[in-house]
Amino acid sequence: MAQKKAETPAGPRARVEVEFEQPHLLGPLFGEFDRNLVAIEDRLGVYIAARGNRVQIEGDPQDAARAREVLIGLYNRLDEGHDIDAETVNAIISMSGQPSLDGILTPDVVEPPKVMIRTRKKTIVPRSKTQVSYMEALARDDMIFALGPAGTGKTYLAVAQAVQQLIGGSVDRLILSRPAVEAGERLGFLPGDMKEKVDPYLRPLYDALYDMLPTEQVERRIASGEIEIAPLAFMRGRTLGDAFVILDEAQNTTPAQMKMFLTRFGMRSRMVVCGDPKQVDLPEPGKSGLADAVSKLEGIPRIATIRFGVADVVRHPLVGRIVEAYEGPGE
Repeated sequence: MAQKKAETPAGPRARVEVEFEQPHLLGPLFGEFDRNLVAIEDRLGVYIAARGNRVQIEGDPQDAARAREVLIGLYNRLDEGHDIDAETVNAIISMSGQPSLDGILTPDVVEPPKVMIRTRKKTIVPRSKTQVSYMEALARDDMIFALGPAGTGKTYLAVAQAVQQLIGGSVDRLILSRPAVEAGERLGFLPGDMKEKVDPYLRPLYDALYDMLPTEQVERRIASGEIEIAPLAFMRGRTLGDAFVILDEAQNTTPAQMKMFLTRFGMRSRMVVCGDPKQVDLPEPGKSGLADAVSKLEGIPRIATIRFGVADVVRHPLVGRIVEAYEGPGE
């Protein structure tokens, strides 16, 4: 276990020292060519120097303390036998500013995280404070609106929860849908049959499924009808009972399409609507069905609205910076 040393203020800056008991873990902790240390330095604006089994961190007192907790969190993961990679490092850096996530940040606690999703291929824990709220809502509420930029895990976590409920028997089928081609679903000009026309637009949903279940299970369940992946137009006229239903890219629905989709809700079902209100591809962006639905339904019992921000992006750090650059400080 890492031992924390006292902080030594140096004017507006602080110096923090951390001592690690197992030197053989320092190689994977620091990363090849110290890339993990460099990532921490770049993200938190600190300077890190390693001497033997001790690491010194200099910087703003709050940033230095965060860097210390990140290193301890990574070290404890290694001590517990877990691997760490660049994605893990970036996730723990992002979570280090969330005091309420101590139990997830440092997996050496006796009890596992209170919120997690288990599928056939992996166990998923939240990587940001908002993901904690989202995963709690996925397990609790009947209808969830997940709003925010790309890379925050909106659709991925919804598919994970859907798969967990499907294999656990809580629902009989899993239905994944997206509006195709600018939300108007004008597919006639594309070559091929209907499946060939719409599959490219539904590919992200297939990718998430294959990440949760073995390939043969996905294909078998699709063939049997337990899993259905279809464009939004295919939902018209149906009642979706005993199902976990996910609508992705919902910002590209019109209010009429969104009403049609939401009123498909059946008995013993769960519905998740994911989208980024700032990425509307409709001819009239101000008439997005997602924004309209949230304005009408937010606050109704058993309907949750979760809003993700740039800080919740858990893909490559550049994704967060790109989103921030495009949104601008005034948006």
